[in-house]
Amino acid sequence: MAQFSSTSQSPPLDLSFFKGKIPLVGLTGGIGAGKSAIALHLAELGASIIDSDQIAHLITGPNGAAIEAIRQTFGASYLLDSGALNRSKMRQLIFAEPQAKLQLEAITHPLIREETLRQAQRQMDDGADYLVFVVPLLIESGLWLAHLNHLVVVDCSPENQIMRVMQRSQLKRAEVEQIMQSQVTREARLIHADTIINNDGDLALALQQTSELHQRLTRR
Repeated sequence: MAQFSSTSQSPPLDLSFFKGKIPLVGLTGGIGAGKSAIALHLAELGASIIDSDQIAHLITGPNGAAIEAIRQTFGASYLLDSGALNRSKMRQLIFAEPQAKLQLEAITHPLIREETLRQAQRQMDDGADYLVFVVPLLIESGLWLAHLNHLVVVDCSPENQIMRVMQRSQLKRAEVEQIMQSQVTREARLIHADTIINNDGDLALALQQTSELHQRLTRR
């Protein structure tokens, strides 16, 4: 649940190789907005999805590429019995000690960038119409906007965000609010959007908007 893909002191992701060869689409939104549902529907329609949060889970899962460095930096107590990162405990540390966030990012971000580029190359080689980069903290990073041809923001009210995350992740309201406060405001996301997917009510309507977006992108 911790949002690990935010800002970093390490070199930024370089997507210049892909520019002009294939449309690059960013997909973002606040926690609980419904990014995963929209990304899944785009994938079902045939879009090529590269999800930074899924990559982060992969490298911090059991035997993940980041695990040994995490063990050496933070200690074995920050790992679960399965060998995966204890995300709950790490989230608490990050909120208590900002330096820990930078230490974790120094481990994870280079690995996330490497896997992102690998997946992007593979999907372009496989003939993708466009690439969708799902990045929870896309705006916050300050690194993506210059590379993208189109930015999609999945939007809903803050109260819906809170209720959804509490229900799915068994977090307390104060914990969800703390995570939201670490993200940019709703208004800051929307001002950058080329397309806004409204996911405040009926999911079917949000999926219809997503289908229309896919049709526009594939007509390019």
